[in-house]
Amino acid sequence: MTSPAGPPPTGSGDGEQKRLKLLAVTACPTGIAHTYMAAEKLAQAAESRGIEMKVETQGSIGAENVLDDNDVKHADGVIVAADKDVDLSRFAGKRVLTVGVSEGIRHPEQLIERVLSAPVHAEGGAPTAPAAGGGKERSLGYKALMNGVSYMIPFVVVGGLLIAISLSLGGHADPSGGLVIPKDSFWMDVNNIGVIGFTLMVPILSGYIAYAIGDRPALVPGMIGGWIANTGELYDSKAGAGFIGAIVTGFLAGYLVLWIKKVKVPKFAQPIMPIIVIPIVATTALGLFFIYVIGQPISWVFEHLTDWLSGMTGTSAILLGAVLGLMIAFDMGGPVNKTAFLFGTGLIATGNQTVMGMCAAAIPVMPLGQGLATLIRKRLYSEQERETGLASLFMGCFGISEGAIPFAAARPAQVIPANMLGGAVAGAVAGVAGVEDAVPHGGPIVAVLGAVSGVPMFFVAVVIGSLVTALTTVALVDLGERRRRGDAGFGAGAAGLEPAPAGVLSGGGGAVVEQTTVRATSGPGGTSAEVLSGYLTDGTVKVGLEAGDKEAAIREMAELLARTGKVADLDELVATALRREAQGTTGLGEEIAIPHAKTDAVTEPVVGFARSAQGVEWGSLDGTKARLVFMIAVPEAAAGDEHLRILALLSRKLMDAGFRERLLDASDRSALLQVLREVE
Repeated sequence: MTSPAGPPPTGSGDGEQKRLKLLAVTACPTGIAHTYMAAEKLAQAAESRGIEMKVETQGSIGAENVLDDNDVKHADGVIVAADKDVDLSRFAGKRVLTVGVSEGIRHPEQLIERVLSAPVHAEGGAPTAPAAGGGKERSLGYKALMNGVSYMIPFVVVGGLLIAISLSLGGHADPSGGLVIPKDSFWMDVNNIGVIGFTLMVPILSGYIAYAIGDRPALVPGMIGGWIANTGELYDSKAGAGFIGAIVTGFLAGYLVLWIKKVKVPKFAQPIMPIIVIPIVATTALGLFFIYVIGQPISWVFEHLTDWLSGMTGTSAILLGAVLGLMIAFDMGGPVNKTAFLFGTGLIATGNQTVMGMCAAAIPVMPLGQGLATLIRKRLYSEQERETGLASLFMGCFGISEGAIPFAAARPAQVIPANMLGGAVAGAVAGVAGVEDAVPHGGPIVAVLGAVSGVPMFFVAVVIGSLVTALTTVALVDLGERRRRGDAGFGAGAAGLEPAPAGVLSGGGGAVVEQTTVRATSGPGGTSAEVLSGYLTDGTVKVGLEAGDKEAAIREMAELLARTGKVADLDELVATALRREAQGTTGLGEEIAIPHAKTDAVTEPVVGFARSAQGVEWGSLDGTKARLVFMIAVPEAAAGDEHLRILALLSRKLMDAGFRERLLDASDRSALLQVLREVE
């Protein structure tokens, strides 16, 4: 046997023979069936050979059974069976074998043999690459952006809520202009803490974008670069570059560090490169580049933009309101927003309060609109995004436009245009109605405190603008998700079951696996046992599947689902399921198949189960015929988290060999339902 590189002895030191210890990581693009199937297969193969193995699964509910430093220290090799990027830096010095997740299902024994002669992973080596045919994976740039957003969100929420609370409880409208909190009051201290949160928000975004690209050496240049981008005084700009500048500095810092890492240096200098040399060089280069190259053009652009706005004062109020609304909504507290805001503020002193009225109506549209979008179409958003949406609604009421930044950073192509459209509508409505605002602030709070004239039309402008933003966002995000998933079935790749989840921020979001309820309801036939939240009942369970081939089996399963009255078009349901099969088999192996269809041929989600005595050829990964067949059908409108939840619950439970055996041994429908109740 080839001796693995690097690991220290794991025996007692008294001549005891060392037991081989292996680690594994399994992951598929959406972390549902294949993640756990590969983990099960690898663990079984290791156990049969007397090998100790710990498997980390990176599934839809997050990483489970996580490998710690002690596990890695004593490991003789690591198998990474994944169709998406997995961080290999923690395995430096160990033999690492990287393959697609399907290899973990098909050939676990071979992988255990191959890992003993796999190459030793060097520190700084590349992460795993997605396996061919394993499903489309997000780019490094997208993942880096999501990483920055995920770390930024708590700062947005904490800072925004503290400022909102301090304004609502401790602020008042000052006749000289402004929403004022007494300087020496308790509420000013609360406000200052919130301001610190907002101040840190931008460098945190930049720093963790850079960190995701260049690792720890990129964190310092990313954060300092973000601070510089947000501090306009450093490059003669009245308004900093805001979160857009932070995204730019984050990517510049990350890729600059990656480039510096490639420079060959003497061996004696290598230990100090990541902690001294790289951070200093990257921070200095990036900071000076932003100050001397990017900063000056920004200052020039915004000075001329302000002059242009001043020239529009005498033109159409509708056009001016639309332009100001577009600018306010573009970067939510960034330089374009501040340019328009400062323009309105400056005119208050001259007695012209209508321009500030247009700005005040547009300011809350972005957070209110994005918060409403998470309520209108919940399935398009992760649980964290929906929670952020509630906070965004609260911030919008107090005129804190930064509440929408997490959504804009996560989906700029969809969210920013929607924000701008809603902001333009709100500004235009306020302009044509002649709304005035006597204080340099926006949102419903200024109307409540009496700083706005024309209050009814002010609220009309805010409501219309927010609805336009919300509906446009939902339409654009939904369109983007449909294009990404494709038109066939659940959009799974050729590897099999995995669907593409809707609505990511992410850094890591996925379907939340909820506990399944089992209910008993009275019907015409008496008591009806319900499994999987009532989607599977005794009416959709069949003891003996009669079909002998896949197509006939799918039609028989569709007819089984039709008994519920939830199938509006049987032929279309069958056709959709077959189109899904053409994209890749839904046969998981272990005598299991889970055909599924996303189609409006069904009116509600419904699940059926049938058992085949002889088995049906399904093209399964392990070559077995399908004897346990589940069919899932959901309408288009319910194809978000719900089908992910059903798939996750089923696939995880079907990894249990005892559960599969009990299904095969059950004598009748009642016994089958008793076993199926274990799915939770």
